[in-house]
Amino acid sequence: MSHATTTDLSAAEPQRVNVAAYFRLVRGNRNFRHMWLAQIVSELGDWFYVLTIYSLLLEYTGRAQSVALALMVQVLPQTVISPVAGIINDRFSRKTVMIVSDLVRAAVVLAMLLVRSASMVWLAYLLLLLETMMWGFFEPARTAVVPTICEPEDIIVANTLASTTWSLNLVLGAAMGGVVAALVGRNAVFAVNAGSFLLSAFLISRMQFFEKHADHGETIRFADFFNFGEMRQGWAYIRADARRVAMVLVKVGHLCIGPSWVIFTVMGRQDYPVHRVGWGAGLNVNLSVEQSALLGMSVLMFARGLGALIGPLLSAPWAGQNQKRLRHMILLGFAAEALGYFCIGLSHSIVTAVLWIVVGHMGGAIIWVFSTTLLQLTTDDKFSGRVFSADLGLCMLSIAITAFISGYALDHGATTRQVALATGVMMIIPLTMWALAQRLWQERASTSQNNKMAADS
Repeated sequence: MSHATTTDLSAAEPQRVNVAAYFRLVRGNRNFRHMWLAQIVSELGDWFYVLTIYSLLLEYTGRAQSVALALMVQVLPQTVISPVAGIINDRFSRKTVMIVSDLVRAAVVLAMLLVRSASMVWLAYLLLLLETMMWGFFEPARTAVVPTICEPEDIIVANTLASTTWSLNLVLGAAMGGVVAALVGRNAVFAVNAGSFLLSAFLISRMQFFEKHADHGETIRFADFFNFGEMRQGWAYIRADARRVAMVLVKVGHLCIGPSWVIFTVMGRQDYPVHRVGWGAGLNVNLSVEQSALLGMSVLMFARGLGALIGPLLSAPWAGQNQKRLRHMILLGFAAEALGYFCIGLSHSIVTAVLWIVVGHMGGAIIWVFSTTLLQLTTDDKFSGRVFSADLGLCMLSIAITAFISGYALDHGATTRQVALATGVMMIIPLTMWALAQRLWQERASTSQNNKMAADS
């Protein structure tokens, strides 16, 4: 399979992004099919699991900051480990990196069964730390593999399908995970998630593709984790083009992701708990406080997943792989996030809150998918691991900081609506910065035109 290494793929005619294109890609590309199936099973397991963890922490600690701290433990290490993950993914088999990451995560999730009291909460944080470190290796590998196993014109199709799958997994996993945890118990959820990682590792092991960047067959040495020279080369590659710097920083502007986890978790418990489940006369079930909170969280997370599902599906057919359109849709995505979270803060019913959560996360999914696609289209394969590790690491730092601030605010008197409102206002910052960054492409186009006119004369 060919892959994108140039800054302009105008010669490659992009495939139309629709259901037929998804089926064609999955049916005709064996490697992508296995990686996509692995994504389905592992992400479903994760969404089963994440609400259970946050509910467990709230139950044992009674503090919103416990959720914020958990999110920080889940994302902040990725910022620290991203330079190392980039080197490993640029020097060694990305397929092997994904398999090892899945196997370690299966063991970590099973160990969550040991957390049975408030005195064991420290273990939950430690295990979350180990799990997120493995994800910090896995996700840049998966993203960097896409241009290797897909034709250039299929990259937008692959990314949109991956995003749609992530969103659908969130919708299904958050809904089913809350119900399973409420009715069957946490241990069943942990077991399901561990099994999903094992199945994911098996599916990825069946992929067969040539990894040109790793054809030297080296083995990983301890010193490779501290190869600062290669780290500097990666950062130099990013800094060499101001447009690439802007694209790497796009996900840093996802200032609502961190607050969303804290807001929706607390909002599901305090503002919108689901006290009763009914299927008709005589089949109503009254739920405990903990069960009501879990299902309330599930409804809000369902809305988040629904928005993330709809956003790329509606916008990708128009944007295709036209880089100008991709950039403009990112701008629209920031505007949708700002509007959505501002209006969540003004909502006083679960119906209106759900509506604006959908709007906000439609924009968020557009930003994520299109910024990833832009980077894949313009990044040399030998630097892909380091570029996508930097992209992910900086994003996780932003998430950790904003989650901590949100948890702190909630524990010191702010309401969930006030934090949501402030988040919407804060989104004006990345919206403005990305709008200003468009001058970088305009200046480059103007320079290219002047050079062409000079050469013609």
